Amino acid sequence: MLNSKQEFTDSAKAFLNNKIAFYSSNSDNKILFAQKSLEYSQKIKDDRQSALSYRHIGAAHKRKGNWVKAIEYYLLAEKIYRKISLRLGTAVVFLDLGGLYSRQNNFSNSIEYYFKAIDILRDENDSIRLASALLNTGELYRVNNKFDSANLYFEEAKVIFQKANYKSRIAYALGNIGLVNAATGNHTIAEKNIYEAISILQELGDRYPIAVYQTSLAEIYAERNDLKRALKYAHSALRIGEEEGLKEQIRDASLKLSEIYQAQGDYRKAYDYQSQYITYRDSINNEEVIRKMADLRTEYEVGQKQAEIDLKQTEVDLLNEQARNNQIVLWSVIVILVLVLCLTYALLKVYRVKVRAVRIVRQRRRIIAAQRDQLEDVNRTKDKFFSIISHDIRGPISNFQGVSQLIHLLVESKDYDALLKLGNMLDTSTKEVSSLLDNLLEWAMSQQGRMPYKPEEIKLHELCNSNLSIMENLATAKQITLTKKVKEKVKITADKNSVSTIIRNLLSNAIKFTPEGGTVDLQLNYDLNMAVITVQDSGIGIPKEKMAHLFDFQGERSRWGTGGEKGVGLGLTLIHEFVELNKGKIEVDSEEGKGTTFRVYLPILPE
Repeated sequence: MLNSKQEFTDSAKAFLNNKIAFYSSNSDNKILFAQKSLEYSQKIKDDRQSALSYRHIGAAHKRKGNWVKAIEYYLLAEKIYRKISLRLGTAVVFLDLGGLYSRQNNFSNSIEYYFKAIDILRDENDSIRLASALLNTGELYRVNNKFDSANLYFEEAKVIFQKANYKSRIAYALGNIGLVNAATGNHTIAEKNIYEAISILQELGDRYPIAVYQTSLAEIYAERNDLKRALKYAHSALRIGEEEGLKEQIRDASLKLSEIYQAQGDYRKAYDYQSQYITYRDSINNEEVIRKMADLRTEYEVGQKQAEIDLKQTEVDLLNEQARNNQIVLWSVIVILVLVLCLTYALLKVYRVKVRAVRIVRQRRRIIAAQRDQLEDVNRTKDKFFSIISHDIRGPISNFQGVSQLIHLLVESKDYDALLKLGNMLDTSTKEVSSLLDNLLEWAMSQQGRMPYKPEEIKLHELCNSNLSIMENLATAKQITLTKKVKEKVKITADKNSVSTIIRNLLSNAIKFTPEGGTVDLQLNYDLNMAVITVQDSGIGIPKEKMAHLFDFQGERSRWGTGGEKGVGLGLTLIHEFVELNKGKIEVDSEEGKGTTFRVYLPILPE
């Protein structure tokens, strides 16, 4: 009983979401509700609702100009309709595909799908869908300058829609008849039909065709030399296209604006809109999109032929059975020969193994000796590291001792200035301990080989800007001028977390060792096939004696920052290891009293 109730609820949700998707004039909303419906319909295995959801998603992508995705979803819908033998569904998908190929100026494919749809719809006596098919076929003839045929289809569609009182489609028919008259020079009739269509569509909130019809009105007024009204409608069409994400409408409106401004003598604006037109035209009609659409159509046709091939495959299998029996005997002989060869090879292998045994023993002795030396170095590094940590973590932790009693005393004595200083001291100590422990954890993970390395495409400028935002307050507290934003756009292939740690530690060190009023600058640029992260400060610099062991645990590591910040030098070791992890390199230039410059080189994203 509970399962039945759940199935009814999911069925209702699938139906309602598809209804909302159908009436959504916004493409993104249409996709959102159609995907919700698809989740419910697939859950309860409702093929009809699933196919309808695919159609709505395809329609939204068609409006947005994403034609390859549109064809992909339409073919998924057609596959389901064919599976459940729903001819009306198949006809509607044929209409959708015909419309897509029409936009690619592929007249032969488009008219083929339209005629298939019209034949099915006349057989099924579905007048509304038939009128839609006639409307689309008329539009195909119109854009191919076959105006007489276009007008016949539009008029027949208009009569059917008027009988059904289908307002939006009446508006489409009127608008398209207006476009035909505009193309044939009957501007008065064209203007009347288009205004009537726009009025209906504005009432219904359907902005997509309004942009098309306003572009046509702009052309009519431009030919009448009424450039002011022409500009008004062209700009309105462009605005609708930009707000709704309609690439074709942006393309057509941009071209019309370019022509109007050229007629006005405003060549600068004419050039700008011509450039925008070319950009959108190429985006829509590029060869890659056409190739993918052709591939999708080929896959669809191959799928239809597959059923016929499967029937013939049974006969082929019977013939192949006899051939396989003959091959068994042949392969048996071949297997015996192979076994003999394998045995011979095995005996030869055993002999070679004995010869190499002494050599391997000697090599292993050398490896063991090298590993012993390496373990001794690691043990010395560990002792040095824990010595540094125990010394430098003691300072911040000791600041916490007796804090509660001191707070009580300061509150009772109402010494709020001292209390504020105590809060600042605790905040500084907390940040020092947090930064130290973060670096310690990441260094420990890298030493254990557990540091995750997941190379991916990274927008390096965005990662830099994110870390600059994090460090902004720290720099402001020391009155240091920090780079606000990196403008150079750079893409690399690297592990995002480790690269972020590199940038964060470089900026943190630069701020730590730069006095008040100084500068810290972060820049991005290229050097051959490497992206270069440059962090330059006007700080106290690095002594020459520390440069040789800057990235290891040799020598004295701890240094105080210009604001009393305590550091253990672990950050630089972590930077060096993460740079090598990402197949890069690091360089440093420093002069005491003048500042330090770090350069990190990382591979750029391959083309």
